[in-house]
Amino acid sequence: MTDLKSSVNPLFLREEDLRQGIEMLFYAYRDFTAEPDTILAKYGFGRAHHRAIYFIGRNPGITVTELLDILKITKQSLSRVLGTLVERKFVDQRADPADRRRKQLSLTEKGRALETELSNAQMSRFAQAYREAGAEAVEGFRRVLIGIVNPDDRPRVRQRPNRPFAAPGR
Repeated sequence: MTDLKSSVNPLFLREEDLRQGIEMLFYAYRDFTAEPDTILAKYGFGRAHHRAIYFIGRNPGITVTELLDILKITKQSLSRVLGTLVERKFVDQRADPADRRRKQLSLTEKGRALETELSNAQMSRFAQAYREAGAEAVEGFRRVLIGIVNPDDRPRVRQRPNRPFAAPGR
């Protein structure tokens, strides 16, 4: 049996390297959200609205409970966000035909247009970074990010078909 400790290069696990990773993630997040924040401000929306719009758009028919599980926010916070999005006709909320107590969410045409505008800004940034880094680096980046995601949430992350990367345990 191979000793894993001897095959791992400890240089990238030094405190300074780990802190640099944390710092780079903070800077990347700041810049990744800057353009969408400007777009959202035109509507009086914040990042919670953005996250709700994004995940509703990616999962049409998602229930409020499922969205709560993804966002990890309180029911009260989501209620405020959804109330605004529904009232301003960005999100449609309907009773689930199978269980009328559950509410299913989907984006309206207006909501899809906003989601597209927000995502295009972020996809452009990702496309540029991916081109500069190359396929092997992108694959490594995905592995690092999925490693940061809590294990219980890893199955939620959509995988690209026909790619070697897959969440551990899948």
